Amino acid sequence: MSTNEFYLLSILAEEMNMRKAAERLFVSQPALSQRLQNIEKQWGTKLFLRTQKGLILTPSGELVIRFANNVLDQEEKVKEQIQTLESKVHGTLKIACASIVGQNWLPKVLKTFVNRYPHAKISLMTGWSSEILKSLYDDEVHIGILRGSADWKGHKLHLFEDTLYLVDKEIQHVEDVLKTDRPFIQFKSDSNYYQEIQDWWHRQFQTTPKRTIVVDQIETCKQMTFNGIGYAILPAITLNESAKDMYKIPLKGDHDQRLKRDTWLLGYESAFELKQVQAFVEVVNDFIANQPHIF
Repeated sequence: MSTNEFYLLSILAEEMNMRKAAERLFVSQPALSQRLQNIEKQWGTKLFLRTQKGLILTPSGELVIRFANNVLDQEEKVKEQIQTLESKVHGTLKIACASIVGQNWLPKVLKTFVNRYPHAKISLMTGWSSEILKSLYDDEVHIGILRGSADWKGHKLHLFEDTLYLVDKEIQHVEDVLKTDRPFIQFKSDSNYYQEIQDWWHRQFQTTPKRTIVVDQIETCKQMTFNGIGYAILPAITLNESAKDMYKIPLKGDHDQRLKRDTWLLGYESAFELKQVQAFVEVVNDFIANQPHIF
């Protein structure tokens, strides 16, 4: 089988629909159906079952699709290795990034990167820190950008740190949270961020908030706070011009030091041999050098 046939199978498995797959492959449905029949003859078994609702993978089809995707992944890696020998930066830069960084910091860096290296492509996934680490361990991405501390033995670059603030439309002093009946709005997180906030709160007040609202994302938490529903603890990276009408009280820990969150860039040494990764790190370093005190 050729890599084109592997790609055809991969698209079929993603869409599970002949019409949608044919549109993505820029072929007619009859032509796609004929090509699939020829491939199934080569394997000597049915790979897909046709139904009124679409396609269903057979057990044999699952094995072949897994094999096809592995071949395509290996082909991509070989192409990337070949492209490292060229003078221009090509290939796909695969990044896994903490959602909060992907929304507030990364776009500025990527804008410079795509302007400087127009031949490079970008594949970006965002999520929680545990998901980013898993994608690195599974070799699905070249670099990961995550928040907090990470036990990582490969390449590690500190990007920036930002202060944590208690943010509200009414509360002007930290101790006022004990007097208010307004709810404390919290967002879920799989990192140590949530625990850091809990530890700070108990050190500061030796009690729990009177009322709490828990939301699923930091952006939801931010918007509810900005709309006056309650108060929240937010990192400076989320606070831009839209926060100018809010009271922002920096959290302080031992020795009156501000509490801050670190952001790191991680990756395996082998990934940093790729030209597109080297180029991205160069852009990141330039960005940090020109804006050393972002938050």
